[in-house]
Amino acid sequence: MIRRIATLVALLPAAALAAPEAVPSPSNLEVRPAALEFNWTPMVMPDGGHTAFASLNYLVAIDDAWSIGPGVYGTAKGNYGGIFTVGFTGQRRWRLSEETNVVAGLYVGAGGGLSSEDMRFGGGLMLRPELSLRTRFGAWYGGVGFSQIRFPSGNVKGDVGLAVTVGRYLDFAGHASSDAGRSAHADRRTGLGFDEIALTAGGERPSASSRDRSGKPYTGAVGKAGADLRQYGADGRWWGIEAAGAAQGGVDGYMEVLGQVGQDWSVFGTPRLRAGVQAGLGLGGGGNVDTGNGWLLRAGPNLRWITPWGPTVRLDAGVTHAPSGEYTARFVRAALALPLDRVPLPSGEDAGGTVRVQQLGASVMHIPRMRFKDGTEESVTHLAFVMARDFSPRVYGVAQAGSAALGRAGAYSFGLFGLGVQSDPMWGGLRLGAEGLVGAAGGGGVAVGGGAVAQLEAWAQWALTEGLRIRAGVGQFRTLRSDDQAAALTQVQLGYAFGTLQR
Repeated sequence: MIRRIATLVALLPAAALAAPEAVPSPSNLEVRPAALEFNWTPMVMPDGGHTAFASLNYLVAIDDAWSIGPGVYGTAKGNYGGIFTVGFTGQRRWRLSEETNVVAGLYVGAGGGLSSEDMRFGGGLMLRPELSLRTRFGAWYGGVGFSQIRFPSGNVKGDVGLAVTVGRYLDFAGHASSDAGRSAHADRRTGLGFDEIALTAGGERPSASSRDRSGKPYTGAVGKAGADLRQYGADGRWWGIEAAGAAQGGVDGYMEVLGQVGQDWSVFGTPRLRAGVQAGLGLGGGGNVDTGNGWLLRAGPNLRWITPWGPTVRLDAGVTHAPSGEYTARFVRAALALPLDRVPLPSGEDAGGTVRVQQLGASVMHIPRMRFKDGTEESVTHLAFVMARDFSPRVYGVAQAGSAALGRAGAYSFGLFGLGVQSDPMWGGLRLGAEGLVGAAGGGGVAVGGGAVAQLEAWAQWALTEGLRIRAGVGQFRTLRSDDQAAALTQVQLGYAFGTLQR
């Protein structure tokens, strides 16, 4: 199957890599309200221990009452570090006053971790309904309400209890996807508001004091693969979000999600070569790594070179530490970053840019015969968040992050990134294409070797409206460092496409 898809990709013309000359377009920009939201949900686990799920959700308003967006939940209390889910939240608001709303929400996600005879996540599907009261304070809002976390096909189910919410209001700005390839202006960042996306790869060397969850010393090297998003400010200041998973070292199933801040300065007066420092705070665990309650700290130096051609090459180093666990490791990693947008220049100085299509969406992927470590093979269905960005009319970059939702692979998670090629729109808005992705996966008892995996897919996509698109594809999923997996897959995606500026 992989050879057949690779042949299809090779047959597409080399001209697909060339971007057409931008043609003028009016600078029509649609701006929707958005929010970055943090939730804290305490619960009691089946083994009697107390934990709390912390979450980060990005929500975009559909209209005055409804909003929807992706989110990630992870345990952040007790000795449960490493339980993660990835999914989507939908919210309905009822306004009580200018600053106060009643909000009903539902999160649907997939994941798990730290499974045992006493604690089972089933297929991995997680539900979190919520009813809360929220009040705005300038650009921020806070709220308290009732919620419940449960995994319907397992025995992990919390009681209905109090949950706390803190959020920050943002804007989601985008051009029409039909303006792709045209020149335009915007007085703000477009899309998700990040300036670059990077693919990362590197390794960690645990200290002699590091232990696994059984208390045994753990000193083997850990290879990781992941991605991050950054937004840069004035004078080299930046902040971002990163996610990575184990791809080598026998700890498949390890995952981490961190927020980062940093500062760098030009070296030898060369603005393209910059050195600085960075620090991160977030959650991580799984793969039998003892991260305690899941909180991670990270700090160290970094070096980046902004190439004259657009991409940026970075080299990071430092130390990762789990304060409540027994894991400390030195790390080094390299990153290749691709530009998405940048802060607009003052009016009259900004030359604008070219509109490129970006797509955010949800994916349901089915693998009919996935092999487990105990030698059995069963079907597994995954739920994932997908982000794609056109680099030219024919070539795009794509990233996926998701987990098992149906089957018996609860706690299996993956993160993939890669490139795709696509045809021009044909009759009825139909497009054909193919893509190849690599990344890290593990957990849930699935056999994935060291955790490095690949996925190839051929697909057909239909435009339902200006922005709404549905896609169906077939392909193959396989492990890279072993012969554990070589399975067929089918996938359906529902996405929202919009135009962002490549300045």
